[in-house]
Amino acid sequence: MLLLVLGALLLLFCSLDVWYFLRGAQVFIQAWFQPRIWDILAEQSIDGMVLPHDLDYMGHMNNSRYLRECDFARFHHYMRNGLFMASRKLGAKMVVGASTIRYRRSLAFREAFEIRTKVLGWDEKAFYLEQRFVSKADGFVSAVMLCRQNVVRCSPETIIEFVCKRKIECPEFPEDLKHWISFISASSQALRAESGLEEKNK
Repeated sequence: MLLLVLGALLLLFCSLDVWYFLRGAQVFIQAWFQPRIWDILAEQSIDGMVLPHDLDYMGHMNNSRYLRECDFARFHHYMRNGLFMASRKLGAKMVVGASTIRYRRSLAFREAFEIRTKVLGWDEKAFYLEQRFVSKADGFVSAVMLCRQNVVRCSPETIIEFVCKRKIECPEFPEDLKHWISFISASSQALRAESGLEEKNK
């Protein structure tokens, strides 16, 4: 019986990223029991630590782990400010449309950090967020990411009005975000032209 259970667990861990789903459940439960954040523009933070399975060959946090941790931090953020549950009730989905991360200093094994997430603004199709990895040792910003969270089957403004029960004015985009959005737009246009989609739409 024990061998059967161990075999089933081995098959499960080989077939699925079990730790990902366990971490997601942990973040959900953590956010569920924390106080609600009523200001959707407020910065929120979630703690983390570099563990053995986060390491690369250099003994630093693997590049891909930063993106994964950002996923959990955004989910935690949306849970606490109500955007996640509102999107579910409205039948909307939020998917990452673009992200850019800048690494400034590596995070080492057992180094504690926090991810600070905030909504910078939105347009008719997406939310724009900034996420910072801040070392707890000295407050240094080790990495910073910009993320475009596309909203499917709804609009950011509709979700915000559902949460806040009133219209909220979008703050002015920071200059770096404006440049980043321009880059995304230019890249999209270039790829459409490269694939011939622009010709087909004429």
